[in-house]
Amino acid sequence: MISLSKRIFTALTLLFLCGIVNAQGQKIEEGFDYRILPAAQPVETKGKVEVIEFFWYGCPHCYDFEPDLSAWIKRQPKDVVFRRVPVAFRDDFLPHSQMYYALESMGKADALNEKVMYAMHKENKRLMTETEIADWVASQGIDRNTFLATYRSFAVVSKARAAKQLTEAYRIEGVPTIVMQGRYVTSPSIAGSKAKALSVMDFLEEKIRKDKYK
Repeated sequence: MISLSKRIFTALTLLFLCGIVNAQGQKIEEGFDYRILPAAQPVETKGKVEVIEFFWYGCPHCYDFEPDLSAWIKRQPKDVVFRRVPVAFRDDFLPHSQMYYALESMGKADALNEKVMYAMHKENKRLMTETEIADWVASQGIDRNTFLATYRSFAVVSKARAAKQLTEAYRIEGVPTIVMQGRYVTSPSIAGSKAKALSVMDFLEEKIRKDKYK
């Protein structure tokens, strides 16, 4: 005869295994795990899977999501095009958008994005003014004057303003938010977790390919 303790152990093991199966085989549903924009926005590159992350340097959720998102980006094939769009929900956040585009223009965004977030979230640096931003960037070994010239340039200021318009066009209400192919929207908060959001992104990536990048 099987002892009561062994039966309980067996039952708990089965429940645990069922939980794993259910977690791995979770359905991904429109309206729950992602939503579709009422009006699709044009993509920048045809014949590719376009992925946009709307983010803000000062957002703790963006900082928390960054390592997982970066790992996801690194394992994508060549037909996936990823870009970031800084969000300024208030005018006093626009310097952060300019900082991002200035660093991007100088080829330093990928190397410094996580460091910017670390400075803000772990070192309590506000980086809200041009002087604070320039001082911090200079502390990273970048020429202060070169950075300021780029930061103040017409191209960078225009990109920061365009990003604000893009945020409105995509109806972004919170960050981080991922938009794929100009129409599919998901995020850790929409999907329920960071891991689920990445699973949704994988699902949408395959869907876009099957739909011939539409």
